[in-house]
Amino acid sequence: MPLDFLTLMTAMAANLFMISAALPLIMGRDVSRAARHVQASLLLQALAWAAIIASSSLWDRTLSTVSIACNAAAQWMLYRALEEWLGPRPLRRVLLALVVAAPLGYALGFDHYAWRVGWANGLMAAILCIVARATLYPLILADVRWRSVLLGCLLTSAVFTLARGLLGAFTDQYPSFRSPHPINLAAALATNVSLVLGTVAVLVAWRYEAEQKLRTLAMTDGLTGLLNRRGFTNQGDNLLAHAWRHRLPLTALMLDLDHFKQINDTHGHDAGDRALQLFARLLGDTCRSGDLIARLGGEEFAVLMLHNTAAAGVAFDRRLRHRLHDASAAELGFVLDYSVGMAALVPGEASLATLMARADGALYEAKTAGRGRLMAAP
Repeated sequence: MPLDFLTLMTAMAANLFMISAALPLIMGRDVSRAARHVQASLLLQALAWAAIIASSSLWDRTLSTVSIACNAAAQWMLYRALEEWLGPRPLRRVLLALVVAAPLGYALGFDHYAWRVGWANGLMAAILCIVARATLYPLILADVRWRSVLLGCLLTSAVFTLARGLLGAFTDQYPSFRSPHPINLAAALATNVSLVLGTVAVLVAWRYEAEQKLRTLAMTDGLTGLLNRRGFTNQGDNLLAHAWRHRLPLTALMLDLDHFKQINDTHGHDAGDRALQLFARLLGDTCRSGDLIARLGGEEFAVLMLHNTAAAGVAFDRRLRHRLHDASAAELGFVLDYSVGMAALVPGEASLATLMARADGALYEAKTAGRGRLMAAP
């Protein structure tokens, strides 16, 4: 069956418009910035192909320049989505410069066919390669499968885009974008296939992101943003195993805000919530990045300090207590205090529950002794 380039491009533009319309319905309104960037990328690609098709019969210079600009911007949006999913990506400034330069150079050199074709396709190939590179080496845990599919789609598009640029710049076999040259027809087919596979890849990435958010919500306390009891148990078991494996000291703290019921009764539940949020924030500021912090429930918090002995726990308590006194008086209008029980990991103690039970016992002793103090388990 003979293949017509214009028909293939028209079908692809129509598919892109339909996908662009369907994605917001599939993803819903409350989506991440990455999902918004993907939606914008697909819509810009649809506009790019619609503009280049229309340019063959109307406003060639304007519409073809718009097409180059939309296509470059679409890849920029995809790159932004990858930043959200995978962490900071390399060559950001280079990519942004190419996105601006591609349509600008095309418009300025429009009267020279070989220049404009070589420039636009060469820079677009470079843009696609940079975005393809952005799928590699994630800083955030991400499934390799969707990244591999997207990488393949982008590199395939880059190869055919560069081939069209070389044909137009150095031969007379590509007099227009509709030329029935084998490379042009193969590029049209590859672009259609890449559209389908690329869309599947980003949908899988979006689903993975949504699942990660659900896991985070299940492990996080909604008021303070700290780990909840379930999250603390899961991560604490790993931290304890790491401490045993590498023979590292580990200290557990159980902290309880003193007279918290009186705060709610006297100042209201809103003040109680702000007190909990302040305490959680100061815990985070006082702890090191490798420490584990959680709100176990109510006014009870827990800290696991890796690489630290009981002496470090005492120093931590001193710093936290000083900060809490000053910050609570300034931000809440009353002074907060707390009691804390401390337990250092001892030989033969392989259970997080056992370690935390000893810290909890020490906390009970601190409260019995009059609150506002640290007690260490034997």
